[in-house]
Amino acid sequence: MIIVYTHKITPRVRYIFKHILARTLLIPVSFTTKVEEFVAHNGPKLSYTKTPLGTEFFIKSNDLLFEQGVNDLDINVTNWEDVPCFFATNKKSAIPFDIFAASFYLISRYEEYLPHVKDSHGRYTAAQSLAYKKRFLEKPVVDIWAYKFLKILKEKFPDYNYSTRKYSYISTIDVDNAYAYKHKSLVRSVGGFLNDVVRFKIFNVWNRFAVTFKIKNDPFDTFKDLLKFKDTYNVKTIFFFLVGDYTTFDTNVSASKRQYKLLIKEMVDYAAVGLHPSYFSMQKAPLLKKEKERLEGITNTPVKSSRQHYLRFSLPDTYQHLIDLEIQEDHSMGYASNIGFRASTCTPFYFYDLDFEIQTPLKVYPFAVMDTTLNEYMGLTPKQSLGKIRDLKNEVKAVNGTFITLFHNETLGDYLRWRGWKRLYESTLKIATS
Repeated sequence: MIIVYTHKITPRVRYIFKHILARTLLIPVSFTTKVEEFVAHNGPKLSYTKTPLGTEFFIKSNDLLFEQGVNDLDINVTNWEDVPCFFATNKKSAIPFDIFAASFYLISRYEEYLPHVKDSHGRYTAAQSLAYKKRFLEKPVVDIWAYKFLKILKEKFPDYNYSTRKYSYISTIDVDNAYAYKHKSLVRSVGGFLNDVVRFKIFNVWNRFAVTFKIKNDPFDTFKDLLKFKDTYNVKTIFFFLVGDYTTFDTNVSASKRQYKLLIKEMVDYAAVGLHPSYFSMQKAPLLKKEKERLEGITNTPVKSSRQHYLRFSLPDTYQHLIDLEIQEDHSMGYASNIGFRASTCTPFYFYDLDFEIQTPLKVYPFAVMDTTLNEYMGLTPKQSLGKIRDLKNEVKAVNGTFITLFHNETLGDYLRWRGWKRLYESTLKIATS
């Protein structure tokens, strides 16, 4: 147990110290505002306040963890050895910046509460983030800071018995379109066929015909391959199924189709299944509730995890809706346009609601890379993408974090824009599990 002395124990202080010390470094932590209790403690201890009490392990505190609400902060990024950092401190402090305030700023997504311009899908953009502007988006700096801090802590308290967490990998699969051609309504099938004919997409016309008459397999029906890879590489895999009504942005097979229901039921037997809330669910809580109940009706199990379609979420509203529906895990924390760490961490964390100043029960699982980002936004080949994936995995493994990738079932179809990407998925599993 490490004891922390501070002049005021706020929800923010309790939240971020527990995240850094207990969840990242596996060091139990307690707090006190009483000097005599702090002095009497025999184990590891540190003070987090404005001035040191004596010669103890001291971190000079920034005001952020003692404030409420959101203010426009002036942030000056410097370097701690070779790692970017901010909220600089003085020489009396054991490290040259307030690691706890800086970590809180990044993990709480403080900057996303400030006024910002949204993209065409109503999303906060990577380009507006501090991590993008200061070029540390592809580094889990919160975890890197924590491990550098641990090294100093061990020098100060060498007799303490430190535990070490283990690196882990999660493969997540978004099912936006379970099938390219199969099990679509007559209207959609005929409309799609005529559209391909008018645009002279002869290859599409042939494939549509071949799948319809069972000459070929549907190119998006890659679920057997995904399960085979899951077993071969012993990988935790989560499927997020879109079960919303048809819209311009939600074009999956109808959730009322027997074949689609059977597919979801089959996946439940072999892997974890979560909800992929539809495009407009970001603003409409009743829609989110309807889709959750629809998926639960198919699986006969409570929906515990979720990832927003198009990664459309707005803080804190979307997360508050998920909490109201008793969803326990969210996997939306990442950018569509850029790879890397949106919250600057590769450690799952509990969402801190800056509106109510509380730690919520919603656990956020930040992903590091998405196939669509590599292919469409960055225009990379599978080979180039593999290099990026390897770099990100190495960053995560260096801090024993959780590496999470986002692929789509259609990516493994080797069809049209995804030609060559099935091999990339398998190569990703090899790298991620090595």
